[in-house]
Amino acid sequence: MSSDILRLATAGSVDDGKSTLIGRLLYDSKSILSDQMEAVERTSRDRGEEQTNLALLTDGLRAEREQGITIDVAYRYFATPRRTFIMADTPGHVQYTRNMVTGASTSDLAIILVDARNGLTEQSRRHAFLATLLQVPHLVLAVNKMDLVDYSQERFEEIKAEFEEFAAKLDVLDLTFVPISALHGDNVVDRSLNMPWYDGPSLLHHLEHVHIASDRNLIDARFPVQFVVRPHRADDPELHDYRGYAGQVSGGVLKPGDEVMHLPSGLTTRIAAIDTADGPLDEAFPPMSVTLRLEDDIDISRGDMLCRPNNQPVVSQDVEAMVCWMAEARNLVPRMKLAIKHTTRSARAMVRDLHYRIDVNSLHRDEEATQLGLNDIGRVGLRVTQPLFADEYRRNRLTGGFILVDEGTNTTVGAGMIVRAS
Repeated sequence: MSSDILRLATAGSVDDGKSTLIGRLLYDSKSILSDQMEAVERTSRDRGEEQTNLALLTDGLRAEREQGITIDVAYRYFATPRRTFIMADTPGHVQYTRNMVTGASTSDLAIILVDARNGLTEQSRRHAFLATLLQVPHLVLAVNKMDLVDYSQERFEEIKAEFEEFAAKLDVLDLTFVPISALHGDNVVDRSLNMPWYDGPSLLHHLEHVHIASDRNLIDARFPVQFVVRPHRADDPELHDYRGYAGQVSGGVLKPGDEVMHLPSGLTTRIAAIDTADGPLDEAFPPMSVTLRLEDDIDISRGDMLCRPNNQPVVSQDVEAMVCWMAEARNLVPRMKLAIKHTTRSARAMVRDLHYRIDVNSLHRDEEATQLGLNDIGRVGLRVTQPLFADEYRRNRLTGGFILVDEGTNTTVGAGMIVRAS
């Protein structure tokens, strides 16, 4: 089985060939059951199409969406001998900004698909902006339908130059360009003979080899406590006094013997052991879920955090953040009260002020904005009822992100990325 997992989001405008690309990746990586393939071949023949329409592999979900079954983000899984892939297929329409935010927030890489004939569209720019706002570490611009522009190197270079100019305004960490034809398979899994001028890897080769281990924050030790483990087994003396703290490592590397500080108390102790269902570990790092045992008995509960004494997150009730608003029924306005969930901590928050709304197509800041509507993104100041243990989102996506919840309906109405905590 493949050793590591790459989470990727695909984004593209309607008819950019996203379904065909995903179908091609699934087909050429042999991730499709033979009966699925036979059904697709049969449907293609029935429609009178000359070749198998790989887009049909993903169009079942589109049919469900049209029937009113809401599939916000469809996830697909496939694997090659080198890697396992979890692919978030996010819809391209402007009204689906929130879905793109959902799909990209946990992704290691985003593929932005562009039609070679149309070049960059407003949607391409919006997808790139969202991917960089969400600090997706690796970005691939896949210029599709190269077969329809006669595999023109000139056209590819034109689109590449235009995108590089736009990307210069964004915080892009790693950018790769691949000219492809998803329909014919050019440069998707295998290198294309039709584009001898392109000397880079195929798309799948890039996905298999892109280096993601160093994307995790291994410097700032962060362990939000999710659950206190107290088995209280009278029949087992070892478990009778067991007290462990379960959670997901959100940053840094933790080892038995390490000194850690508990927040909010500020008390320090050492890690006695790191337990898992498969036995003890010598070290834990993101995104592992483990149970820590500590040398001293400290009053710790869900929502607290363990960190290093000399490397602490900001402890603050005032937060500045970029918020993507996801609610249809109500808009975000100053003085609004909401619930906030940040790591394992839940609290209540009030919108202190709205600094500006950002136009995701032009990147223009509208400082006259008085509210955020569905799919709007803006910079917001929040006041929280109890302190959050936070890092800036660009430093740590796990401790820098949060969601806002409507207390009346318990629905998620916003996703936030902390710019500054004070």
